[in-house]
Amino acid sequence: MSKATALGTFVLSVAAVATTSPPAAPAAPAPAVPATSTASGGPAAKGHGLDRYRHQPVDWTACRDAALTASGTRCARLTVPLDYGEPDGRTIEIAVSRIASTDPSRRRGILQTNPGGPGVRGLGMPGDLLKVMGPGLAAAYDVIGMDTRGLGESTPLDCGLRRGTWLHAPGADRAGFDESVRLSKEDARRCWDEHPEVLPHLSTRNVARDVDIVRSVLGEARTSWFGQSYGTVLGSTYAQMFPHRVDRLVLDSAPDPAEYPLRTVQRGGLANEEALDDFAAWAAPRDCEYGLGTTPAAVRAGVEELIRRAAEQPVRVGGYRITDHELPLLLLISVGDDNLNPEFAGMLRVLLDAADGKPVTVPPVLQGSLAVIFDSAGMPRAADYAAQLGVYCADAAMPHDPEYYWREVERSRASQPVFGPLTHAPLPCAFWEEEPHERLTVIDNPVPALQVQATGDTRTTYGSGLRMHRAMRGSRLVTVPVRAHTVYLSHPDDCVRRTVDAYLLDGALPARDIVCSSGT
Repeated sequence: MSKATALGTFVLSVAAVATTSPPAAPAAPAPAVPATSTASGGPAAKGHGLDRYRHQPVDWTACRDAALTASGTRCARLTVPLDYGEPDGRTIEIAVSRIASTDPSRRRGILQTNPGGPGVRGLGMPGDLLKVMGPGLAAAYDVIGMDTRGLGESTPLDCGLRRGTWLHAPGADRAGFDESVRLSKEDARRCWDEHPEVLPHLSTRNVARDVDIVRSVLGEARTSWFGQSYGTVLGSTYAQMFPHRVDRLVLDSAPDPAEYPLRTVQRGGLANEEALDDFAAWAAPRDCEYGLGTTPAAVRAGVEELIRRAAEQPVRVGGYRITDHELPLLLLISVGDDNLNPEFAGMLRVLLDAADGKPVTVPPVLQGSLAVIFDSAGMPRAADYAAQLGVYCADAAMPHDPEYYWREVERSRASQPVFGPLTHAPLPCAFWEEEPHERLTVIDNPVPALQVQATGDTRTTYGSGLRMHRAMRGSRLVTVPVRAHTVYLSHPDDCVRRTVDAYLLDGALPARDIVCSSGT
């Protein structure tokens, strides 16, 4: 996973057992509900007002992105209502992509996908998945991607934002926190100035309705789903709203749906502290190579001291001035993946040397992360960030009083000195002009699903994932004892891939929850 994607997906231990999956049991059929029930979309799905959207023609053509077309991906645009409660009102376009089955005689349906975020573009997701999936799945499915409403090529929401994320560490004092508040207020104001008619309609429930329009347009009675990170929120919401339309459902790296989005973000503080400690335990025996400290405590102390030094004198690297407001985010981007331990250690060494005034060579991993943080104004990242806010803030109201966030920041400092203030600072949703038009969907259903969760996930923590598992009562859980987010695509594990591929091919869930030993 790229560093930009890792940032976009920020929002979401047990002992290893056998390296192969236990015998599989047949998945229970999805419960049937009448198509006109409130589960199928609520009051917005009234009468036949959506028929013209469900039965519109689809024209697969070359994608605007030549690299997508070269990968075998074809693209199309569909029309959906901006407000499903007013299907005869304003419309928007959503961009979808497809890599068709390699063998129509073996094709069993469609597999819709979402890469996470929200705010991560999805047209390239089919190609990313098929690089990993076995050849049988390439024959079994047309794999479908989507830029969700307001994102990328789907009537994009560009607010003219000057940064690519709300994540701005308040630093050590009230003045830094007040600056975080000012920046979030500015982002909210810019979006409402630009798109007041659109923002209320970017909710996950509306995206799920778009997913169902895609299913219908493609002529399928049911759809399979692969979603990671935020894509698990979307997939579980779809399963709750349209249970009779779900075929096979894979959820990779899920948050607690009852805590999304605000508490999911806040939980990242402690999770990243634990990841830093895990990294420190890895780095200490390698002090001869990286010089970060001979004990885990010394490695951590060096990181905390670097942040204090950056508050007093910005660290100059690669043409950027890194202060204590940017440094925690820079660390967060890489600490969440144990496959990146060497790159993260090298990055820390460069930062420490730069703080000492030594000449440094900036490694690509650091240069890319710095660009994500500092060079987003006027770039696609800023527009994608606006789309992310559109979903978060349409999904759930957040406390409006800055003092709430100040108390949370101060409370976090003792146990989360590096990342707590960063993850507890206010999102722009705190200053949104309207409350959500619909409440978040409560997830509680028996729809069969396969869920993959890493024990060291810093974005969607393992404990949070267990609560999604309990809410999806028909699910089986695949636990992976690694520090990673989005396991199937981003953290190679043969056991995980065999289990996911077998389920998507045969429809049989494991007989019980399983643990995949990493790399087996």
